Amino acid sequence: MVQTYFNYIDGEWVSAQSGDVYASINPANTEEVLGYFQKSDERDVEVAIQVAEKAFKAWSHVAVPERGDVLFKLIYLLEEQKEELATIITKEVGKTYKNSLAEVTITIDAMKQFSGEATRLKGETVPSKNAEIFGYTVREPLGVVGVIAPYNFPLGIGIWKIAPAIVAGNTVIFKPASNTSLISVKIIELFEKAGVPKGVINMVTGPGGVIGRAIGNHQKIKAVSFTGSTDVGLALGRAVTTRGGKMQAEMGGKNASIILEDANLDETIQNVVISGFFDNGQRCTGTSRLIVPRSISKDVISRLVEAANALHITDGFDEKVDNGPVIDESQLNLYLKHVDLAIEEGATLECGGKRLIDQGRDNGYFVAPTVFSGVTPEMTIFSEEIFAPVIAVIEVDSYEEALEVANDSDFGLSSTIYTKDLEKAMHFVKHIQTGVTHVNIPSNYFENQYPFGGKKASSLGPREQGSTALEFWTEYKTVYIKA
Repeated sequence: MVQTYFNYIDGEWVSAQSGDVYASINPANTEEVLGYFQKSDERDVEVAIQVAEKAFKAWSHVAVPERGDVLFKLIYLLEEQKEELATIITKEVGKTYKNSLAEVTITIDAMKQFSGEATRLKGETVPSKNAEIFGYTVREPLGVVGVIAPYNFPLGIGIWKIAPAIVAGNTVIFKPASNTSLISVKIIELFEKAGVPKGVINMVTGPGGVIGRAIGNHQKIKAVSFTGSTDVGLALGRAVTTRGGKMQAEMGGKNASIILEDANLDETIQNVVISGFFDNGQRCTGTSRLIVPRSISKDVISRLVEAANALHITDGFDEKVDNGPVIDESQLNLYLKHVDLAIEEGATLECGGKRLIDQGRDNGYFVAPTVFSGVTPEMTIFSEEIFAPVIAVIEVDSYEEALEVANDSDFGLSSTIYTKDLEKAMHFVKHIQTGVTHVNIPSNYFENQYPFGGKKASSLGPREQGSTALEFWTEYKTVYIKA
């Protein structure tokens, strides 16, 4: 029997008022149903908000270090359940078990950093021009907030959005991605075991359009943190900010990596494989545009094609696996659509570009790592995010042209340059229009103690993570005292 899971509201597991459920399916084997989940609507969101609003009154007055203790306990729970959590992630997302374990490890690292932030929720003391007045600032929680998480890092992103929100003293309405609902149930169980009081975190599963709209439009939701597509994020941001709420969104990317003639090609190609192909390119910071001088383009393309063809694509639990399947049929069809469109618009397919249905892969959404050459800025593949293992190679005549091409994008999330020329590297760092950048490192590299976010259409609002993580979830109060 396949288990049915429920919403989590006021510390209880409850059915959606619609009475309907939906399935979460293993993308490596679509015949395997991992669980049935509540197909909620606006009514369930309304109940959750009422509960969260009531819980806020008590939670917001709990000492901040005591709120931080929850995250400290969460570290040990994540360590204890590491293998179980990684197994669920691999089954539900399709990524390799190795990468799933890495996601759990990254989440543990994030909690180590966030738990320490509980003692750094500080304001400032500023001298008054009146000698009889003592002035200072404090940071206070907002109230009920919304968290909308994606499927690609469902444990990590879900937890590192919720964690700073509750440490700051807010109460949360959590909407996970529908195709990663099972690992999201585990998130709630972890927080519950870590000692979060009832009503502080509430989870409502269901269609993104319905639940997201209800969260975005509700006047009592003081802030929303979202990770997902740019179209959805911008629409949600308009709804939230129009009614006076705060919005934080991490959205799409069309990230460029530049390779210069003096780069170490062996190391560079491996880094491009890591950032462009691993996790099936389902990373917002992954490399999707590779910009190379014409003088070395044939060598780079040859090496990249060889590396792509050598990758082992199969179930994420296979010992030799490099990539599992993409997340679902919709993502598979998007990949195939962009492959056909790129060929139609004149790009050269160097390798890949197809669904893999042999060698026992016929029941999964497996695709081949794909390389296109001859890509120009006029092509759709140059500008639109695919979120799949597709790398578009663009040839240029100089470093200056490479930088111009890299900045020719509506997105501005991540980037990297591969070179031994320190002068060019530092010029690139200064002039590239992205929120995160790298030198001789894969474009998807990050550490939790640094702020994360993009420019242009890649981000809205304050940065996530690092020393800035609590800023979005608080507001300042200025105090003047005269004895």
